[in-house]
Amino acid sequence: VQLQASGGGLVHSGGSLRLSCIASGFTADNYPIAWFRQRPGEGREGVACISSGDNNTWYLDSVKGRFTISRDDAKNTVYLQMNSLKPEDTAEYYCATDFPRPGFCTTQTLGYILLSGSWGQGTQVTVSS
Repeated sequence: VQLQASGGGLVHSGGSLRLSCIASGFTADNYPIAWFRQRPGEGREGVACISSGDNNTWYLDSVKGRFTISRDDAKNTVYLQMNSLKPEDTAEYYCATDFPRPGFCTTQTLGYILLSGSWGQGTQVTVSS
């Protein structure tokens, strides 16, 4: 099971970025996949999650209406479209999965991922004011 995140960069406040998470060794559609972020000196927090199968999604309140998580089954890839970026969105962003547990995205699912999920490397997002 491997996840490869990319797409981070430096943008001005109000700008957009699209992060990609390429999954290998498993079928992304079959397991919840989430994006987390970590600011310096802080713990990781869940940002968005997409459930296995029916595309049910979950978002952190502070990103609702600005971020969209989606999945391309043909490419086995999960995306995070980030619009209207704010300086407080600056962080290292990670994708992770609850493999081998299929299911919906809930706060409990995010907890499982934090404790025992499979993680990719991070990609840095920096938003300047």
